[in-house]
Amino acid sequence: MQNNLPISFIRNERGFDTSNWLLVTIKDDTSDVVLTAACTPPFNIVMYETGNKPNDAAINLLSGELNDMGFALPGVMAEKGLARRFAEAHIRGNGFHRHSTMNIMRLDKVNDVPKAPGFARSLREDDLYFMPYWERIFGEECRVESYDILTTVNKLKKNMKTGLYYLWEDGFPVSTASNRRNTENGAVVNFVYTPPHYRSKGYASSVVSALSQALLDRGNKFCCLFADAENPISCGIYRKIGYYDLCVVDVIKFDKGGT
Repeated sequence: MQNNLPISFIRNERGFDTSNWLLVTIKDDTSDVVLTAACTPPFNIVMYETGNKPNDAAINLLSGELNDMGFALPGVMAEKGLARRFAEAHIRGNGFHRHSTMNIMRLDKVNDVPKAPGFARSLREDDLYFMPYWERIFGEECRVESYDILTTVNKLKKNMKTGLYYLWEDGFPVSTASNRRNTENGAVVNFVYTPPHYRSKGYASSVVSALSQALLDRGNKFCCLFADAENPISCGIYRKIGYYDLCVVDVIKFDKGGT
């Protein structure tokens, strides 16, 4: 599940134009893959060392090839140690900074946790008057990316068809969670958001629990999510539901572009 992002790039279920994407594997002398990397501009390069076993030679080779290609990178997202080592090799100075740290967490079974008042339901057409704004605020809070409202509306309409964009309703919508990315055996829970004035009422744990169970009921062997490692409240919520830590991932931004 540590590689759910590169796997989703390869599956490309949403039919993106892949003409400028970068997908790389680096092998050792025995033809075993030791490093995998993927980049979908303008986003960060995502990489993984097989078995999380450090291989500086592979890192240096990848960095050199990217420079020869003139392939600019805004940053890197990888296991904490790998992200730092790649940034130091690629930038060769102090021209980078840590942007965020996340726990990749996995769930195999949903725990029986108390439910908040209300119920879970799927996203509907009449929710589109507020959901794009929730998504934009979520992006700002997580420092993930910016959201264009009209583009977000179109994405929401596509996601609506899966029935796996959940809202928790307690008289009116108070929290949300969605599934937009999958692997062969697992499903990713993302966009977990509760407006500030509805927090600390159990709504987030209830909607994530309901969505996670729905994903398991659809035949997925497990669920996973990215949680802000510096937010003990959200991480604690996920652990109570049944999620457990797999690894720590850093997002490192390059100050002047990684060419």
